[in-house]
Amino acid sequence: MTGLEGLEAYVRTYVAETKSALHEPYLFEAMRRIVPMLLKARAEERTIFFFGNGGSAATASHFVADIGKATIRGDGKRFRCVALPDNVPTLTAWANDADYSKVFSEQLKGLAKAGDVALGISGSGNSPNVLEAMRVARALGLGTVGLTGMGGGKLKELVDVPLVVPSNSMQHIEDVHLLVCHLLTAYLRDEQPSADR
Repeated sequence: MTGLEGLEAYVRTYVAETKSALHEPYLFEAMRRIVPMLLKARAEERTIFFFGNGGSAATASHFVADIGKATIRGDGKRFRCVALPDNVPTLTAWANDADYSKVFSEQLKGLAKAGDVALGISGSGNSPNVLEAMRVARALGLGTVGLTGMGGGKLKELVDVPLVVPSNSMQHIEDVHLLVCHLLTAYLRDEQPSADR
């Protein structure tokens, strides 16, 4: 007896549920709106700010590593990307001295300019610091994108482009968010120069 009798069935179910979360038109519809925003940001040398908590913070950092490095064009054009969870001293200072709900919004107030893009990630769509950052982003004139799940939560109503994974499982939602990171990176690496126009 190994204790792994149900492992194969569990793996098959998990994979099937993740695939199911991808077989919906929402993914293409959201990508069709997100890609032009990011291409415009690159063309105009705007900054794209990524943020989230926990696993979503890791996805935000992953986005910046991939899009910032893997999409450099032959003409030298790059995406200007910042992961707001990565500055731990700044994040903890705002959390300690003000409130954790302000850790991203206060950074945006100091760094962002109209025309930049804010991409917030929240599996539930209800993370207070992501919501507050989006309110500030809108007030500052940023384009806004929200990656979420569980019906979209409050985030869905605060962003220009919501990508709502049709699942209530945080694991499957985060799986799809990471796939979106890689899908965007691959497309932005491979797209033709005319797409910048």
